Amino acid sequence: MDVILLERVEKLGQIGDIVTVKTGFARNFLLPRKKALRANAANKKIFEANRAQIEVDNANRRTAAVAEAEGLKGTSIVLIRQASNTGQLYGSVSARDLAEALEADGTKVLKSQIVLSRPIKAIGVHDVKIVLHAEVTLTITVNVARSPEEAELQSQGVDVMASMFERDEAGFTEDYDPNAEPGELPADMADEPTEG
Repeated sequence: MDVILLERVEKLGQIGDIVTVKTGFARNFLLPRKKALRANAANKKIFEANRAQIEVDNANRRTAAVAEAEGLKGTSIVLIRQASNTGQLYGSVSARDLAEALEADGTKVLKSQIVLSRPIKAIGVHDVKIVLHAEVTLTITVNVARSPEEAELQSQGVDVMASMFERDEAGFTEDYDPNAEPGELPADMADEPTEG
């Protein structure tokens, strides 16, 4: 299906481009979200008559998005979640969770603007892309941890999981007497009186 783009669409084209897309993509995404018009003679005339206004509206939205991006630049969110000893979360962090956390910090971002290729399912520091406008994107840092102390360590660049496994490997060592008989008490314990 041929469509006329009403705004820039990533990997597709700019405003006014006539592109061929799959019918389902046009019907389910581009047309309902007012990102495109069907490319027929009547719509081409309507688009050309309104092209200047469409470009001005787009420029205004882009300017507002750039201003909003300046406010979000360098943003870091800390989320405290329950996780197993291996660092896997019980559940996951979704775009909705990130939108709620940003709103709690005083920034209004729609969950549809947050781009997650898949939900976050492990503790650590993750980079998340936010698309405020078709031409304005930025990246924020999401620090997922089990406690505020762990989040602080992760923000300093410490790999919490690696340091935890190093501690486990160091573990507990017991004094070992190679000459001791099985069942015999160590010399320092033999002198202590027994309670009874």
